[in-house]
Amino acid sequence: MTFSLVARCARTGMFGVAISSSSPAVAARCSYARAGVGAVASQNVTDPTLGPLTLDLMEEGRSAAEAIAEVQKRGRFIEYRQVLAVDRNGMTAIHSGPNSLGIWTSAQAENVASGGNLLANDGVPQAIVDGFLASTGHIGDRLIAAMRAGLAAGGEAGPVRSAGLKIVDKVSWPVADLRCDWTEDCPIEAIATAWDVYKPQLDAYIQRALDPRAAPSYGVPGDE
Repeated sequence: MTFSLVARCARTGMFGVAISSSSPAVAARCSYARAGVGAVASQNVTDPTLGPLTLDLMEEGRSAAEAIAEVQKRGRFIEYRQVLAVDRNGMTAIHSGPNSLGIWTSAQAENVASGGNLLANDGVPQAIVDGFLASTGHIGDRLIAAMRAGLAAGGEAGPVRSAGLKIVDKVSWPVADLRCDWTEDCPIEAIATAWDVYKPQLDAYIQRALDPRAAPSYGVPGDE
């Protein structure tokens, strides 16, 4: 009931996760990223502990493949889980348990990995990877392009209702964490619209956190 990608920008070192599902609030349970460490999606019959565990293992110095191998040993009911990871070197790894739902598959390349379950067809993750690799610009733009490519390739077997986009870069908090927890329309396009609004303000929000004295004005009524 989910398709996603984890990715690293080779130019900036930013990490990102984008995800969509027929289930509500998918990004709240399934998206994890840590600046300088990596990005993880933990999905299918979701165990939210696997995202932080995978990041902790990579922060200790393990590669994505080594971290996923350890998660396979430690995870409970791992045969029901899908876990995707990309590490600080752009290496990727994926675990898809045999009890993943419906049509499930994955695809990966340097700096990007995609996986899904209850898919319309088994070509969706490869379309997502191809969409990311063919895109340029900010990692947020590339994540949106990849998710649109996955949706165009068929997406989930039924309509998707929630989506999210998370980006980390240098600081300890996500520099973008956009979610659509439920909609009868396309949640990926809702996230795309939110990203178009948020992207020009991203650096200003970081600056306000680090040193508000040097931050730009808010540009809202009453901010004079």
